[in-house]
Amino acid sequence: MTAVNSAPSPTSFRLERRPLELVLRTVHLAARQWLTPGYVRVRLEGADLVGFDSPGSDDHIRIFFPDTAPAGIDELRQAPSREYTPLAWDAESGWLDLEFAVHGADGVAAPWAATADIGSVAGIGGPRGSAVLQGRPDAWLLAGDETAVPAMRRYAHLMDADAVGRILVEVPDADHELPITAPPGVRVTQLHRDDAASGSVLAAALDALGAADRPTGDVFCFIAAEQAIVAPGRALLQGRWGLDPSRFVVKGYWKRGAAEYHAPH
Repeated sequence: MTAVNSAPSPTSFRLERRPLELVLRTVHLAARQWLTPGYVRVRLEGADLVGFDSPGSDDHIRIFFPDTAPAGIDELRQAPSREYTPLAWDAESGWLDLEFAVHGADGVAAPWAATADIGSVAGIGGPRGSAVLQGRPDAWLLAGDETAVPAMRRYAHLMDADAVGRILVEVPDADHELPITAPPGVRVTQLHRDDAASGSVLAAALDALGAADRPTGDVFCFIAAEQAIVAPGRALLQGRWGLDPSRFVVKGYWKRGAAEYHAPH
């Protein structure tokens, strides 16, 4: 049985799907900034980034990591790759900022972001499509682990000064907190998982929210973390809060034990 604590209000926002031309661009690593001991922001630059756009806050681009400078686009396309959300860019100057959670030497993307020489070549493909938030939600819920922070930062950037809601960020501990700038009416909570499995503390926080916690009006929600977050996320939003599944986003951004897993678009 679905229960909500408020009558539906007129639609105040919508998610508009936009197809985009898929473009593969060659870039190089220009700068690196450590935000916590396990989280790094990098800047990529290159003439190919002129004209780059990412209209949706939850967009994904595929990043290619060649061992050496490729001879051409075909060789670049064969390099190992992973998907990430663009954080910020300048389509005129030709730069793009990305953020990476770094949990060790395993994998392809995080070690590159952490240790690659400045000037190293990479490739950028996409985004190939966007879900663009149009209008103004009456309230917000953003929830995710470190991998979802770039998307949550972008959604928070869309909020006006009168926005209300909550942002839940699961991180390892106090030394790894990732602040997200939001208006005064949006409460940002850092959830420390310590030795618990990734996503479990966030899932528990979502499980603790009941029908009475549903904000009034037309609520936009974004939830993303390890794949196991999908079930508790949908149980809250679709089950207890009675939201239309076509108007919220719940994704597994990564899957435990599956290095090449990528979130659905």
